[in-house]
Amino acid sequence: MNREQDYVLGTHDEELDRLGLQHRVWRPRVLDAWRRAGFTIGQTLLDLGCGPGYATLDLAEIVGPAGRVSAVDRSRRFLDALERTRQQRGLANIDTQAIDLDEGDLPETALDGAWCRWVLAFVKRPRRVIEQLGRRLKPGGVFVVHEYFDYSTYRVAPRCAEIEEFVAAVMEAWRADGGEPDIALELPGWLAEQGFEIRSLQPFVDIVPASSFVWHWPKSFIHIGLRRLVDLGRMNADRASAITRAFAACEAAPHTRLITPAVMEIIAVRR
Repeated sequence: MNREQDYVLGTHDEELDRLGLQHRVWRPRVLDAWRRAGFTIGQTLLDLGCGPGYATLDLAEIVGPAGRVSAVDRSRRFLDALERTRQQRGLANIDTQAIDLDEGDLPETALDGAWCRWVLAFVKRPRRVIEQLGRRLKPGGVFVVHEYFDYSTYRVAPRCAEIEEFVAAVMEAWRADGGEPDIALELPGWLAEQGFEIRSLQPFVDIVPASSFVWHWPKSFIHIGLRRLVDLGRMNADRASAITRAFAACEAAPHTRLITPAVMEIIAVRR
């Protein structure tokens, strides 16, 4: 099977747009994490599983012309999108490499820092990636991670059985593909084994009304996620339509609140 096609969330244009929205929702927290990690001018940084490069572009502006950002992803389509934007903005400090983290090795580059968001949850051997990263980061280099530690918090209040059914199906599909939605629970231990010191751990869970910008992040995933489940043969189209209608009813109800999947932020320093 083509590696673009078996990307569990797909790499189509609608997914590119969704990832852009996702980055805009999370950007304030991301920039704050990078600031606390000490990412700055002149550094060499890695964007691990960069996708279409929304975070890569921000990192490139932080390190400036004297720095470098290495962006790796297995999707050539995503990397091509990043290359187009890089050229449009005249950024010469970004290198892109197509690397399948399940099989390939990270670039042999001495790194000042690395960034990873919702990537290790989809990798079949995430511990191997952590081991490689430990060898690439310089002593004092900083790894910043955003990964889920309890994806099942993704629900609405009052409860909606259809939304919880959707979330359970998503988690099952990720695990069937060799991933682990709640991978963050393993990361502090693995990082310690590889010589990292945990500088900071914190959770992020939001409870928001439909009027909130944050609402649009999980909302944007429901349509795409349902379609992907149907494409993968893990849900029939009628059931997906019923879940879509149920979410629309929740969104229209004035007292509904959406609870986001629980994310763990880890800032770890290579000793």
